[in-house]
Amino acid sequence: MMKIVKDNIVLNQPGTVKIIPEEPDDLWLLYNLIAAGDVISTVTSRKVHGDGGRKAKATTRVRITLDISIATVDYDKASSTVRAKGKSLTSNEYVASGSFHTIEIETNKEFDLRKKVWDSAAIDALREGSQKASSADLAVVLIEEDFAAVFLIGGRSSKVCPRINAPKSKKSKSNKFFEDIFAVFVKYVNFDTVRCAVIASSGSAKDEFRRFLLTEAQKSKLKTLEKNKSRIVVATTKGKIQSLNEVLHDEAVMSLVGNTKAAMEIKAFKEFSDALSSNSDQACYGEKSVEMAQEMTAIETLLITDDLYSSGDIATRRKYMELVKAVKKGGGNAFVFSPEQGSGEELAKLTGVAAILRFPVPDIDYLVI
Repeated sequence: MMKIVKDNIVLNQPGTVKIIPEEPDDLWLLYNLIAAGDVISTVTSRKVHGDGGRKAKATTRVRITLDISIATVDYDKASSTVRAKGKSLTSNEYVASGSFHTIEIETNKEFDLRKKVWDSAAIDALREGSQKASSADLAVVLIEEDFAAVFLIGGRSSKVCPRINAPKSKKSKSNKFFEDIFAVFVKYVNFDTVRCAVIASSGSAKDEFRRFLLTEAQKSKLKTLEKNKSRIVVATTKGKIQSLNEVLHDEAVMSLVGNTKAAMEIKAFKEFSDALSSNSDQACYGEKSVEMAQEMTAIETLLITDDLYSSGDIATRRKYMELVKAVKKGGGNAFVFSPEQGSGEELAKLTGVAAILRFPVPDIDYLVI
């Protein structure tokens, strides 16, 4: 989430906030937050030409604090960068006041943002970005004889933590293997955001590792793990694990993970698929059909891929973000699917956007022609 280092802002008053964007999505938020007339201050580097003698002038880089009054702001999703251009308010031996400069805002780069007036929309956007927790609310540990993998799954992402390979030597193999899985689990699974952790295997490894995990947590006095042991559950897989999706679509696993984002997404996509396969008039897909359904306030559940929701094309991204906002405002639900997960892949094949309708709309595809 976006880190607010320090803020001095009051509604409808001038103020300054010190920000460190930590995720790519923070850059999109900042692109929409920063406006013409705002002032950005950050430490940057600039080339300085000096006297290198008769042959050539030497060029060096110096670090300076640069303040610029923003004229334009551009966003580049591919590089996760916001470029703010404007006139310098700084005047020193390296920078002339009034000269035009560009400041690049990137993840983990601290800067100050000053506005003449902080309105309610800007403050709300800032607070939302700083309070937004990691989207991963489900952890899955898949254990096989020769390897294990830990996945963090959220509404828009599926993160694969470092793969753990079992030692080739059989001597103390189990303990060393479990120690390595334990180290990855402790490092990446945060129960402040993760609601449930599923340990899955086809044999007894799931139960053995859960006991090992809780024993080590007690030895190491890891209170967080001890306190959340009821949220660490086991599940049996059918033979050799082929993929994460196989585990997530297992009914027994789904009953364990409850109302996590992954479970709700899979349930929503299944409901949509069932309606579509039965030729129901309460499901549609495709940009025009979904937009028509929204105009009729007919959308109960919107399904959209992150490739559209976070598109590199600004107009496309803004359009689908507004669609999600409108559906939620109308009392509907919206799920943004990660392209790495099976449901997201299937949704992408159906144009990337679909909807379950709250009432039948016969022949909606023909209405949009």
